[in-house]
Amino acid sequence: QAQLVESGGGSVQSGGSLRLSCAASGNSYSTYSLGWFRQAPGKEREGVAALGRSFGTSYADSVRGRFTISRDNAKNTLYLQMDSLKPEDTARYYCAATTRATRAMTTAWRLSPRIWDYWGQGTQVTVSS
Repeated sequence: QAQLVESGGGSVQSGGSLRLSCAASGNSYSTYSLGWFRQAPGKEREGVAALGRSFGTSYADSVRGRFTISRDNAKNTLYLQMDSLKPEDTARYYCAATTRATRAMTTAWRLSPRIWDYWGQGTQVTVSS
């Protein structure tokens, strides 16, 4: 079972940058796909980016070109570099792990919360104008 702890959230102005980290532990964690999700008050949780063990990177259209997901397997750490932040990026951000994401899945399925099994506690990101 994977255990995930996010950090790096905070408040920034529009156009600023922030890097989120997710420290992971658990047996065979390196075999898991990893991803970032976010949820704003009153809205559904949505997939932001994913990095698979059997596929590369997947991004939501709203963040592609601005956010970058990466993974340091030696440190069991997942990162999300967020640049050119906008007020609409304001949300609580969660990292997640799964063994069920596959290369055959569409991007929409890879970023669907329903296939992700393990979740961190989240870290708040607030972007002001």
